Amino acid sequence: MPVFTHREFDHHEQVLFCHDPDTDLHSIIAIHSTALGPAAGGCRMHPYPSVDDALTDVLRLSKGMSYKNAVAGLPLGGGKSVIIADPSGSGKADLLRAFSRHVQALGGRYWAAIDIGVSPQDADILAENCDFIFTQAAHYEDGFSAASFTALGGFTGIHAAAKHVWGRDDLKGLRVAIQGLGATGSDLARQLHEAGAELVVADIRDAAVKDVVARYGAEAVAPEIIHAQPADIFAPCAMGAVINDKTLPEIQAKVVCGLANNQLAEPRHGAALQARGITYVPDYVVNAGGMMGASTVIFATLSRRDSIERIEGLYDTILSILETARNSGRPSSEIADEMAIRKIASARQAKAR
Repeated sequence: MPVFTHREFDHHEQVLFCHDPDTDLHSIIAIHSTALGPAAGGCRMHPYPSVDDALTDVLRLSKGMSYKNAVAGLPLGGGKSVIIADPSGSGKADLLRAFSRHVQALGGRYWAAIDIGVSPQDADILAENCDFIFTQAAHYEDGFSAASFTALGGFTGIHAAAKHVWGRDDLKGLRVAIQGLGATGSDLARQLHEAGAELVVADIRDAAVKDVVARYGAEAVAPEIIHAQPADIFAPCAMGAVINDKTLPEIQAKVVCGLANNQLAEPRHGAALQARGITYVPDYVVNAGGMMGASTVIFATLSRRDSIERIEGLYDTILSILETARNSGRPSSEIADEMAIRKIASARQAKAR
C-alpha cells in the first residue's frame, strides 16, 4: 500500500496497519499531527469495500481532526482510526478489545473515541484494556451520550448561519433537511424541533426515520433525494463526500451546515458552493462540539456545564469565519483551513525551538 504517495497523505506523522490473528482484526490508525498535543479522534467501524477505501477515509478524517482541534482551541492534535468490519457482527466486542491493545501500545500519542459504528458503550469496552479512551458511557449519567455535545455544536452552527444569512436570532419556521439520523443527527433533530424548525429527514434505517417522524413531526424522504429538498438549511449528518459534482447542482438550501465529516468531496467544492450563493459552515468547525465537550478527560476535569459553555462559544467562531469569507470573497472552507494551519504551524515551530 503506497501510503506516502496516497492522494490523501498530508505529511501524517504515523500511519499504522493493525492486525490481530485471533480475531482477524484489520484496522488502521492515522496520526496526522501532535504539534498541539496528543492526537485525538474517533474510532470508526465500517465494512469498507477495500483497504484503500479505509485508508482514504482514515487519512482524510485524521487531517480533519487536526484542523478541528486547532480551530476549537483545544490542546490536542489530530488522529483517527478505522476498523474494517460490520459493526452489527457478533464478534464486535472481541475486535474492539483487540484494537484497544494497539492504541495502548502507542502510550498516549493517540486517544480514541466514539464514531460511526462505535457507541459510548463500545468505548467502555475499549477502555477495559486501554488508558487512552474518551467519550465512554461510564463518564456520564445514564441517558446522556457524548454525541449530544456534537449535536449541540450543530445546533449552535445553524443558529450562527441563520444570523449570518437572514439576520435571525431564532429558527422558527426554518426548514432543515437532515441527512442521517444516528445519535448526533437524531439529537440535532430534537434540538431543532424544540426551537421551532420544520424538519425533513432521511436515513438508510427505516426505524430511525420512523422514530424521528413520530417524535418531531418530521417529513420523511428517500436518502438519495434529501440533499435536493426545498429547504432553508441542508444538514449532512451521515458519511462524507456528500457535496460533490452530482449533488451540488441539486442543492436548493441557502445554507449547508451539518455534522458529517469531510462533507466536501474535493476542496474545490467549497468554492463551488460559494459561487452558487450557498453559505457553507466548514464541517470540522461545526462538528467540533463533540471534541470540545468530551475530550476534557484528556487534559482537564470533566464538567458537563463547562463543556456546554465552550460549545456555545462556537457561535462567535463560526460567525467570524462566515463574515471573513463574505468580506474577502473567498470560500469559508479556505478561511477555516488557514486558521487551523496557522495554529498547527506555530505550535510546531515552538516545539522545534
